[in-house]
Amino acid sequence: MIGIGTSGRSLRLNRLLKGGGAPLFVVPLDHTVTDGPFTDNRGYDALLEALAGNGADAIVVHKGRLRQISVDIYVKLSTIVHISASTKYAPDTTYKYQIGGVEDCLRRGADAISVHVNLGSATEDQQLSALAQVADACDRLGLPLLAMIYPRGDGVQGHARVKTLAHAASLAADLGADMVKLPLSGPFDEMQQIVGSCPIPVLAAGGAPSADAEFDAFVADVLRCGASGIAAGRNIFMAKDPGAKVRHVRQLMRRNQSIRPDAIPVVPGIRDLERQQDHRSVWPARSRP
Repeated sequence: MIGIGTSGRSLRLNRLLKGGGAPLFVVPLDHTVTDGPFTDNRGYDALLEALAGNGADAIVVHKGRLRQISVDIYVKLSTIVHISASTKYAPDTTYKYQIGGVEDCLRRGADAISVHVNLGSATEDQQLSALAQVADACDRLGLPLLAMIYPRGDGVQGHARVKTLAHAASLAADLGADMVKLPLSGPFDEMQQIVGSCPIPVLAAGGAPSADAEFDAFVADVLRCGASGIAAGRNIFMAKDPGAKVRHVRQLMRRNQSIRPDAIPVVPGIRDLERQQDHRSVWPARSRP
């Protein structure tokens, strides 16, 4: 029975987050708009089957892809429709503009909506305005909203990473998002501080393809620092066997979700590995969107 005051938005959000139980495993596939296709049609269908059959919870796609998802896949994976876009050919690749409406996406079968904002971009004002308007529409129509907030633009250069990420997280909550995807990285205590400062569930972006051991360590630290899950695309769909990769990552997530931050991790965390990557405390020059 639906309780008094329970909205469609909260019902869908609780279903997506499984009532706050197991961590959320999202696989973004929206890269096709930014970078072009990463596989052919048969490969795309096979990828969806691998994700649905091995432990992924949701995918992120653009609205036109919904009609290409079979019913068998649709009932197994939640679909988050991304309504922000830019391509790698744009004069300003940090400018993410809206290319879809919430009501239209709901009609097409979306379970949730996502919007991308690049904090510090020259067009930050337009991106933030779009996020706020989409949040209002999601509230009216009963759809959860995932805000993908990346400190990525000339405006964040020279600012402390931990502060800009914490700011990005709180901004998503302030403008009405239900979940926020962040490029969590750096020392474990900083990741924990960022997640702890955010009043809504935090998903960690998977980032660029990395070695298996490095990605395993990242997943372990993300769950141990209190994040609600991961949103990993390229590290999944570019794997030699995406289905096996999903199964492995899901196992890591289950084993690390209940571990206290000060306990010994199931796999070595990022702070415990000798890594070549430079975890600088400030943002470097503009990176790829």
